[in-house]
Amino acid sequence: MKLLTEEWVSKAEGDFATAEKEFTVTANPNYDAVCFHAQQCAEKYLKARLQEADARFGKTHDLSELLEAVLPLEPDWVNLRADLDGLTEFAVDYRYPGELADKQEAKAARERCRKVRLKVRQALAPPTDEDQII
Repeated sequence: MKLLTEEWVSKAEGDFATAEKEFTVTANPNYDAVCFHAQQCAEKYLKARLQEADARFGKTHDLSELLEAVLPLEPDWVNLRADLDGLTEFAVDYRYPGELADKQEAKAARERCRKVRLKVRQALAPPTDEDQII
């Protein structure tokens, strides 16, 4: 894996860890933060996949836009569209007054993030000897 890809993955994993930890907080959980970090994790993982393929991408939080850039590389990821669309709103809207996430939204954001994370991690994982057909 390329060094810059590894950096994107590291940043994504930081967001994933933050979302996971905050979701388990029992006293005054910050569900906005869970949703935000779930979105950020998915965004950074998509950018990691694009980076690994030397594909261009801009500074965007729109996960649908990033998905469109990834689809030529990973056409079966089209089935992530609904999950990514559901996460995109958390990039900005929930960081400001007027929107508050509840536990159900945080749970859904977390589940969507986990799906995206798994797909990208599988795509970035180098094949092992067990994967080779002899």
